[in-house]
Amino acid sequence: MIPLLLSVLSSSLIFVIFKLFKRYGIDTFQAIVVNYFTAFTIGFTLYGHTWNPACLEQTSWMYFAGICALLFIGLFLIMGKSSQLNGVASTSIAVKMSMAISLIFMIIGYGESVTLLKTIGIGLAFVGVYLVSKPSKSESNQTSALWMLIVLFFGSGALDFILNYVQNTQLDLLKDSLFSAIGFGLAGILGLSILIVRYILGKSKFQFKNIIAGIILGIPNYFSIYLLLRSYETTGWDDSTVLAITNVSVVLLSAVIGFTAFKESTTTQKIIGLVSAVLAICVLYIAN
Repeated sequence: MIPLLLSVLSSSLIFVIFKLFKRYGIDTFQAIVVNYFTAFTIGFTLYGHTWNPACLEQTSWMYFAGICALLFIGLFLIMGKSSQLNGVASTSIAVKMSMAISLIFMIIGYGESVTLLKTIGIGLAFVGVYLVSKPSKSESNQTSALWMLIVLFFGSGALDFILNYVQNTQLDLLKDSLFSAIGFGLAGILGLSILIVRYILGKSKFQFKNIIAGIILGIPNYFSIYLLLRSYETTGWDDSTVLAITNVSVVLLSAVIGFTAFKESTTTQKIIGLVSAVLAICVLYIAN
């Protein structure tokens, strides 16, 4: 249970940090690149001793690490921009609502049981996510960046399922802590390559504060992934239930932070959505 709670906290902090980037004039892309090297360093510093050279003989996980790296940096860049344009609440919900895709694959692919309580809990989760994320007519800035929310929805769903699939089928010799670190490291290399090109073309200017911001972002980013993978192993629940509870909890916490700390608009619709999210967590917990 502790890894799950810490995963929720780490994921929520990511959205808050992205929101603060705009306030302090942080170059989001530069910070994201530094963030991935930070996450890579944390992973290998803490868990490098678990490396098994035999992992190099099993090459299939390497392809998945590359795919995850592309999704990591692409989705993170869009997530950062969306948090600033669409708000913390709507962005976090677009990302976490993607559990619809992951849950369907998990239930079908792993043959997980589908009980009445579980179905009700997942249904309440979707209702909550939809109501909190649906922009009001006055929030024109949200509709103008709607494409970001759509990309985050499908991309995050694919990433969640890939991470779960890799853990269940590919990590016989490689620890999930190191797989996460390697994926982050590859994302950092890809981002650095793009950043170098931007510098050469004169489209980016180095600032020390972006490095500090990236380090701050990298800490919760690494643990959000690592602790989610640990949650699959330690809770004793179905993977689909762990993912649903984690994502709805992140939505709930991020929305509350967005409404209170950043004064994002609060409507009756969104309050009902938050209540639905709380009920979803309760029902899914009881179901297990």
